[in-house]
Amino acid sequence: MLHAEGPLLTVDVGARTATETTIDGVLEDYVGGRAAATALAHDRIPFDAEPFGPENRAYLATGPLQQSQMSFTGRMNMTGLSPLTDGLVSTNAGGYLSRNFVGTGISVLEVAGASDELLAVHVTDEGVEFEEVPELEGATVPEVSDYMDAQHGLGPDNCIAIGPAGENRVRFASVMTFDSRAFGRGGLGAVLGSKNVKCVTFEGDATPPVEIPNPPEMEIHREAAQSDDRMRRQGTTGSTEFINDNFSLPTRYFQDYRFERAADIGGDAVEAKKYKKGACSACAYACKLPTRDEESGVETEGPEFETVYAFGSSQGVGDIVDVMRANELCDSLGMDTISAGVTVAAYLASEDEFGNAELAQEVTEKIAYREGIGDTLAEGVDRVHDDLGVDNYTVKGMEFAAHDGRVLHGQGLSYAVANRGADHMYAGMLSLEYSGELDPEGTLGKAETLVREENAAAFRDTGIVCAFGSDYVTDERLETLFDADHDDLLEIGARTVRLERHFNNRRGIDRNEDGLPYEIPDLEDAIAEYYAARGLNDDGTVPEAEIEPVAPPAGSAGD
Repeated sequence: MLHAEGPLLTVDVGARTATETTIDGVLEDYVGGRAAATALAHDRIPFDAEPFGPENRAYLATGPLQQSQMSFTGRMNMTGLSPLTDGLVSTNAGGYLSRNFVGTGISVLEVAGASDELLAVHVTDEGVEFEEVPELEGATVPEVSDYMDAQHGLGPDNCIAIGPAGENRVRFASVMTFDSRAFGRGGLGAVLGSKNVKCVTFEGDATPPVEIPNPPEMEIHREAAQSDDRMRRQGTTGSTEFINDNFSLPTRYFQDYRFERAADIGGDAVEAKKYKKGACSACAYACKLPTRDEESGVETEGPEFETVYAFGSSQGVGDIVDVMRANELCDSLGMDTISAGVTVAAYLASEDEFGNAELAQEVTEKIAYREGIGDTLAEGVDRVHDDLGVDNYTVKGMEFAAHDGRVLHGQGLSYAVANRGADHMYAGMLSLEYSGELDPEGTLGKAETLVREENAAAFRDTGIVCAFGSDYVTDERLETLFDADHDDLLEIGARTVRLERHFNNRRGIDRNEDGLPYEIPDLEDAIAEYYAARGLNDDGTVPEAEIEPVAPPAGSAGD
């Protein structure tokens, strides 16, 4: 089976050491990306670790397809113990980092320990250097990029960085690359902040021995270039009005199901502000959204649909320029737009200030710097909803994505049992229910489908393939690319989900955390069906006999 090549590079930022470890067995069993990073995290992060403690580790991983020139492969995975959910979380980002990462010759970076000084870590195919960067304290993400360009001749495509939110341990701080692409959900930016790591750069000319079959590599690339899909013009915002009119676009912190100004912040509104094409590395699909408002001078990349919801309908804000401004603010300060926007919406609900975009942006900035009310909100909705006097619209501590489980009941079930909480990317139930392939009503009988969708998503994040490439990188083409039956690929996804859940079980996360803050039909019975389909115990735990350590033991980093 095709898999990533290269060692694990462990960077202990406390001891300022860098160690390479051969992980051929891990890569043969888990391919790369999310699966390999999850296997390493499961075996090398102590089950009782503190998210902000030196014993936590952050993993950045590539898959074998990042060594191709195929469309839909300009992505990377990041994994660690989340300060938001208190469990393992994986998140991935696009942009142009992946090929520079591959050029260093490693397959996985592991950041361990904690530094006494703010650091930039430079990884090349010749070694690792540690640079103290006190001048970058409090710097925004673009300011970090400017510094790396001036001092090292490196661009934002060479770099992952955190903004002030990460330094201040905002629980939903993101790790950014290319200034505007986010490893967004779960707060791994705050994990790097706790380690005093401001940025990591990657540069090199290594060429690991991975051969990508062609076809279908160039066939996929050609079809992406020739596609007339609306997503190439409007990104994910193209579905805004369809979802609002036919399903639900959560509005005013879940008080309403429809937003009367959806058209003002939807696909046409975003496309009207788009001034050039945007893409990820080697991708001809080019679905990104560089936007600009000439009158105000606001310029950003996006917003995508989730941000339109989080800083638009969820806050009662109906001006696309306001949403663009909030999007750029989150990118610059280094925060997940979903959790940030929903948390601000909860605050607006508590103050009866829906529609006040100026206040929303003011509060967003305060969150990043933990100033005033921002210090409270930086903890996320789960930890502060009682103080605000609002309902707790989270699962396992993670704020909800836009796709409303109150209407899409299979998606609601997915949120309830997902190892990382209310994240829409954990499985593909929403697409099946929007399209009508699966009846959105009801939860019973959907567990087998949900398990398959979770497994497929986990392998997608392992390969690594963009979620928007499914019409092009089909199951049959995946079999050719990886030289394996599709069922074997899904089994890698299944083992990944199992390891995530087992890690979380060992931290006390079990049946009690699988649920929703609202009622949908037969949820308890559907969760039981899911446990049976997934092979779990009745209390939502993974049988110990199914878990075998595969990673080399961790050293003393963080001890």
